[in-house]
Amino acid sequence: MIRIESGAVVREFGAEKLKVEAWGDNGLRLRSTVLAAIDETRDWALLPKRREAIDIHIDGDSARITNGRTTAKLSALGRISFVNGRGEEILTERWRTREDTTTFSAILVQGREYKAFGGNCFRLVHRFEAHDGEKLFGMGQYQDGRLELKGSILELAQRNSQASVPFVLSSRGYGMLWNNPAIGRAIFGSNFTEWSAERSSQIDIWVTAGDTPAEIEEAYAEVTGTVPMMPEFAMGLWQSKLRYRTQEELLSVAREYRKRGLPLSVIVCDFFHWPMQGEWKFDRRYWPNPKAMIDELREMGIELMVSVWPTVDRRSENFIEMSERGYLVRTERGLDTTMNFMGETVFFDATKPAAREYLWGKLRQNYYDNGVRIFWLDEAEPEYSVYDFDNYRYHSGSVMETGNAYPVAYARMVHDGLRNEGREEVISLLRCAWAGSQRYGALVWSGDISATFGALRNQFAAGLSMAIAGIPWWTTDIGGFQGGDPDDPAYRELFVRWFQYATFCPVTRMHGFRVARKSDFSLELVGTSSDDVFSGGPNEVWSYGPEAYEIMKRYLLARERMRPYIRAVMRAAHARGTPVIRPLFYDFPSDSTTWSVEDQYMFGPDVLVAPVLYEAVSKRTVYLPAGTTWEDAHTGTRYQGGVSVVRECPLDVLPVFVRGGSNQRVFA
Repeated sequence: MIRIESGAVVREFGAEKLKVEAWGDNGLRLRSTVLAAIDETRDWALLPKRREAIDIHIDGDSARITNGRTTAKLSALGRISFVNGRGEEILTERWRTREDTTTFSAILVQGREYKAFGGNCFRLVHRFEAHDGEKLFGMGQYQDGRLELKGSILELAQRNSQASVPFVLSSRGYGMLWNNPAIGRAIFGSNFTEWSAERSSQIDIWVTAGDTPAEIEEAYAEVTGTVPMMPEFAMGLWQSKLRYRTQEELLSVAREYRKRGLPLSVIVCDFFHWPMQGEWKFDRRYWPNPKAMIDELREMGIELMVSVWPTVDRRSENFIEMSERGYLVRTERGLDTTMNFMGETVFFDATKPAAREYLWGKLRQNYYDNGVRIFWLDEAEPEYSVYDFDNYRYHSGSVMETGNAYPVAYARMVHDGLRNEGREEVISLLRCAWAGSQRYGALVWSGDISATFGALRNQFAAGLSMAIAGIPWWTTDIGGFQGGDPDDPAYRELFVRWFQYATFCPVTRMHGFRVARKSDFSLELVGTSSDDVFSGGPNEVWSYGPEAYEIMKRYLLARERMRPYIRAVMRAAHARGTPVIRPLFYDFPSDSTTWSVEDQYMFGPDVLVAPVLYEAVSKRTVYLPAGTTWEDAHTGTRYQGGVSVVRECPLDVLPVFVRGGSNQRVFA
């Protein structure tokens, strides 16, 4: 039976209840279940953008619903297909049944499948037809170096350096959100596409059609939210190493930047500045006067960011209270230790509103009241010592059902806390994200990656994929996190190339666990407090020798010179959800070549960047999209678009081209 109900199409057939309704100005939301009723209480990544469609037609057992340029057609057998404003089919469920005369089959496979698992949980599968020549992009951050996703199998789960953000953009002119935070899988095969959730109660997707990638991204941002306006202080260089151990050490680095006349926006007080995990405060033995430190930094135009971990040591001062109040993640079996690093710890449950309020109260008292305005929300996946997702439970449900949304709730904690304090421009650094994280000011970094050119290539693809997945604020540890000797010439080459690339990323950020010299703090992992934690080697721009220093200084000053441009790019991200960095096809979709370029990108609408992603490279080919002229940002040489050029790129040159007519200056 098909009917119109409150401006939506509703179909009941057998045990299945299916609902398709307008969501946002140009999208449709589909939900289906075999339970007694569709769950209307959880929108997950979607904002409450439901609206009554003005174009619904029912013809017997078939129906059609249109919202803007997006139409869904429901056949008598229950198959859903989506078409664009020109009537072209863009996305169709994959069904193979005897009853369907168009694709008669004895295989008996339906597009929507529910396998009972017990209680109100099912293993859900949603299948779609595949198309030759279709290109797919987005889906978040996976460390496999792939930008175009056709042929990929992706785990829908959060891990250190993996951020599953299940939005995909197609070259056929649609975007689709898998609006389900359950652990699962996405298969983008050449013969079919399949989405699955291991434990869930209903299928929930959102689809939009668009003539350009920008139209699709903006429609997606409308229903999931946009980032706040990036604070001015966040647009320059962020300085960090594994850990500055003392207040004086951190201040000495900030003072050295000022002495050298180098602009610095943010400096980081990283992990174990606290007495113990689960005690969110400065260890006053090493940080005796945080307010005075923050005041001095602010006089130099520098903001302090402090690290926050969601881990609570059993011996910490807050463990018993948090445990008794139900503020900690639970296990289904065995001991409730969820991470074993520098102590036996349990994660706080970010999905529980009272737990978020409790932890924000600690952060406000011990950090915000001392002047801290920016937080590093580490371990945001969270990073279980053993990724047995079926053994953990949140306030929102089991991790198998709801686990991927943890980083959204974690970011929301600080966002809501700072907004309640009257701060509008909120930014927090996190190691993970899911759909909707952006609206809570999440700046995602790519996790604990290796210090190699291979890792740099992986980050290049990951950053663009995050951008297409709706997360416009993204960054990496320049030079990689794990390893790297500042005295090694080969590593210095990698570091320079990474710094050049990071200059044209949403945030330019120094961080990493460098090889330590004898004079540096580099203690063994032997204890559980700030006395016992290694600090790593130096990681400032002057740590890599005079040649590297002069090159990085030039690019740092170029970043400062571009602040008006960066500010405008960030304003577009805030207003419309426009990615800060994006593949060439985003700005030049009518140039078919751009859909296949996977080693260049646009930084905003006018700056084309062709990073050097391999060692010992002194020249590379750069494709300049058609439809405009281009100017070499280093030499001023002009080119007509639609051609490839070979650009010399010695160590001090990153190929950068500026769109003709933009008058944007990058280098002096």
